[in-house]
Amino acid sequence: MAERISPTLRRRRLATRLRQLREQAGMTITEVAHAVEWTPSKMTWIEANRGKRPNPRDVRDLCAAYGVEDAEREYLEQLARDGRKKGWWDPYGDTLPNPYHSYVGLEAEAATVLNYEPLIIPGLLQTEDYARALIRAAEPEISALDVETRVEVRLTRQAVLRQDPPLRLVAVLDEAALHRQVGGPKVMRAQMQRMVDAAEEYPRVTVQVIPFGRGAYPSMTNGFVILQYPDHQDPDAVYVENTAGGLWLEEAEEVERHHIAFQHLLGAADSAGDTIRLLARTAESLS
Repeated sequence: MAERISPTLRRRRLATRLRQLREQAGMTITEVAHAVEWTPSKMTWIEANRGKRPNPRDVRDLCAAYGVEDAEREYLEQLARDGRKKGWWDPYGDTLPNPYHSYVGLEAEAATVLNYEPLIIPGLLQTEDYARALIRAAEPEISALDVETRVEVRLTRQAVLRQDPPLRLVAVLDEAALHRQVGGPKVMRAQMQRMVDAAEEYPRVTVQVIPFGRGAYPSMTNGFVILQYPDHQDPDAVYVENTAGGLWLEEAEEVERHHIAFQHLLGAADSAGDTIRLLARTAESLS
C-alpha cells in the first residue's frame, strides 16, 4: 500500500515530541535557548509548530541538550527533513488562508475524518459547481482567479477518498444543507447525486442526515471536523471554521468533548440507507 505523507503532520509530530523531551529534561524554554545559543522566541516557535520549519541541525542541537539517544535523534532528524518537503498544496499557499492551508496538510494523512455540517455539504463531497458557487458567495471580495484556485484545491483534496489506503469519511449533515440552494436547483440536484454516488462507490464513505423532524439536538449550531491518524504519536485534532478563520483544538479535553458531540449527532441522524433514499428524493424534487 502506498503511504500518504504529509509534511504538515510531520512538523506537528516533531514539535510535540521536542516539547515532551524538554519537559522530561526538566528544562525551561529559556534554559534550552541559552544552552543551544538561540533566542527564546525561536524555541517557542518551534514547539508551537509555527514560523520557520526546523532543520536537522536544529534537531541535533536540541537532542544534544536533552541527552537523546542516537536512534531517536535520527528519527527526529528525519521528521525535520520530511517536514521541510513540499506538499501538493504548498503552491497554493498565497491563495489559501493560513488555517485552511494547515487543515489541507493535516487532512492529507488522516485515516478518518468525522465531519459535521449544519448548513453546507462537506468539502470532500462537493461537486465543482457547488464548490464554486459556495466560495463565490462566502468570499465575494476575492478575485475570479482565486475562486478557481480554491475550487481546484477542494477537488484535489478529494483524492484521499480514492487513494490506497483510502480515507474513512463519516459525514453528518443537517437536512438544511440539502435545501440551501447553493448555485440553484441544477447544481443542487447534481450535488445530491454526487453524495449518493460517493456513498455507493466508496465503502469507507458514510453520509447520514439529521432530518428536520428530529427537532433540536446537541451541537446543532456549530460545524466541526475531527481528524484521526493511524499512528499513535499523532493525537486527534479538531478543526472549527468560523467567520474569523479556522480554529484548531488539540487539548485532550476539547477533543474528547467533540467526540462525544459527534456520537450524539450520529444518534440523531437517519441511517445511511435512509439517508441515501432522502438524497435521491431531494434530487428528484429538484428536477
